[in-house]
Amino acid sequence: MGSKWRKAKLALGVKLCVYVPRTGDDDGDSPSGASLLSPLVSPETPSPRGSRLLKSVSRTSKKTCSICLATMKCGDGHAIFTAECSHSFHFQCIASNVKHINQICPVCRAKWKEIPLQRGPVLSQNNALMTVIRRAPTRSISNRHVSPVFQALEPAVFDDDESLDHQPELVSRNSSKTNTADNDFQRTTKIQTYPEVPAVSRCNSYDDFTVLIHLEAPVSISGLNLNRNETTSPQISQTTRAPVDLVTVLDNSGSMAGTKLALLKRAMGFVIQNLGPNDRLSVIAFSSTARRLFPLHRMSETGRQQALQAVNSLAANGGTNIAEGLRKGAKVMEDRKENNPVASIILLSDGQDTYTVTGSNQKEPNYKLLIPLAIHGNDNAGFKIPVHAFGFGTDHDASLMHSISEISGGTFSFIEAEDVMQDAFAQCIGGLLSVVVKELQVYIECVHPSLCIGSLRAGSYPNRVMTDRRMGSINVGDLYADEERDFLVSVNVPVDISSNKTSLIKVRCVYNDPLTKETVTLSSEEVGIKRPEIAGQEMKSMEVDRQRNRVQAAEAMAQAQSAAEQGDLTGAVSILESFRNKLSETVSAKSYDRLCVGLDAELKEMQERMASRHVYEASGRAYILSGLSSHSWQRATARGDSTDGSSYQTPSMTNMVNRSRVTLLGSPSTQRLVGAAQPFASQPKPR
Repeated sequence: MGSKWRKAKLALGVKLCVYVPRTGDDDGDSPSGASLLSPLVSPETPSPRGSRLLKSVSRTSKKTCSICLATMKCGDGHAIFTAECSHSFHFQCIASNVKHINQICPVCRAKWKEIPLQRGPVLSQNNALMTVIRRAPTRSISNRHVSPVFQALEPAVFDDDESLDHQPELVSRNSSKTNTADNDFQRTTKIQTYPEVPAVSRCNSYDDFTVLIHLEAPVSISGLNLNRNETTSPQISQTTRAPVDLVTVLDNSGSMAGTKLALLKRAMGFVIQNLGPNDRLSVIAFSSTARRLFPLHRMSETGRQQALQAVNSLAANGGTNIAEGLRKGAKVMEDRKENNPVASIILLSDGQDTYTVTGSNQKEPNYKLLIPLAIHGNDNAGFKIPVHAFGFGTDHDASLMHSISEISGGTFSFIEAEDVMQDAFAQCIGGLLSVVVKELQVYIECVHPSLCIGSLRAGSYPNRVMTDRRMGSINVGDLYADEERDFLVSVNVPVDISSNKTSLIKVRCVYNDPLTKETVTLSSEEVGIKRPEIAGQEMKSMEVDRQRNRVQAAEAMAQAQSAAEQGDLTGAVSILESFRNKLSETVSAKSYDRLCVGLDAELKEMQERMASRHVYEASGRAYILSGLSSHSWQRATARGDSTDGSSYQTPSMTNMVNRSRVTLLGSPSTQRLVGAAQPFASQPKPR
């Protein structure tokens, strides 16, 4: 079995080879950055260069430290540690890796009974050897493994972001406002309102009458073009969307070694290839410390090559210091001289934070300690820089990652299967590259003098009701093209014997257009209900019922998750089962509404992932939190082993995921290898 596993890893390593810039002593032409997205060797028709690479990998695998990727030779100034699973590493590399109680082999994931610990300046069992090692000169790592970008010293201030001066002038939408009829796409946000029922008796009053506010973001031209032509270039007509400043904060701790790191590099390669020349990217890597590998530069042809070079320099080593990674990512955003209209941080980690949170004596860890103030705004300013967090595998801290995303205004995705990583990234950037609304605020005002607002049910979006309860507001922030948002407003309906109609509320939206930089204000018609003397059996609004089910489902998920955290898995399952029964009796569920059918399937999956404490710890917690994130923000997240089936996936996201699947692991043989090599396969899964 061990031999087959090594062969599978070896073949996978060849298929996932990424572009590393050549040095002067290499022969042949340098491959293009696109090679990061394409297998270098086809098992059916191996090229001469691929055959040489295969032999080279086989010949050097035992001579190279899998953590730092430098050679291991006697007399080169490095002590060598050979683990009980037969894998060898530089002593300093593996000692740093296990310093934070990491007892798992970075290569084969075997759990060690004995681990190397460095105590003081000497090795515990061989003082003389360690003394020699300390005095011997250490050899610098070859440039073939660490790029010049990685070696460059970081400046004290990250104000070296590439200028935006060379961007082409953005197309104004004003010039085409008069000929909207000639176009087949929506240019402004739409507001629709739905009362719970269209009429109530004038002699009756109601304390909790629900009105739904439904918002639809504009449709992007680029999204339409992609729908018509799936092969359109990723840099299509950049003047039709807002350019992005994206900072990726990537975990390269020791636990990421091997297949995980290779797939992370491929996923980042996909991101780089799909950013346009007006978008800017910065790459931060963190383990025990954090380092900026690549400054905030535009993704021109040169910028892409340099970014690929920086990503390819990643090597797994050390612990997991998420706070330091986020601090450095926030510093890139804070120090930049110029700003693109859209800014976001992508955070990926597969482990527990071993610095800021672990070891705290607090019963409930304070996750805010991990998040720099620059990332999350105050209650008035809303969110500044959303962090879209990706928990990778079954060992990550889902509560921590979910909290980071929740506080910052981003989403939390759970990547259970390794080969979903690129799709998850694709879904995320598919949204970020289609932002059409910035800083959206929704204002609700009561019209009837006796009316007041009882509550605003807006999920995770910051909202407030004024003291007199006559006005309320919701801070929605950015919207992707084609996104929809639904909010439930509860009001009282007074007795109104003198009128045939009662006006309830009016809604106003204010937002910034990221292309024209204009402030747009939209108002809805007044929401009213008829007041007959005697009301018949009125048909309930399907739209209101559907969204009430979504809100209540999210509340049931939160209650079940809280019960599970307190050790009551039976109670957690019962909470979900009770709501599923209630859901099945609703009007929209009986009509087989797509959202309600999806909610029931999701709740059932959550119940199965609470089958035991072991299953819940391995995947249940992360699955539920990623579901909560999705429904609370009404935005797509990756859950488990797929990005499919999300109720909130926009056409831009779908197109990007489809593009990912075309480029990712193109040959069937590679897909079989990845399936066989997944280290998560041994983890418990619900049946």
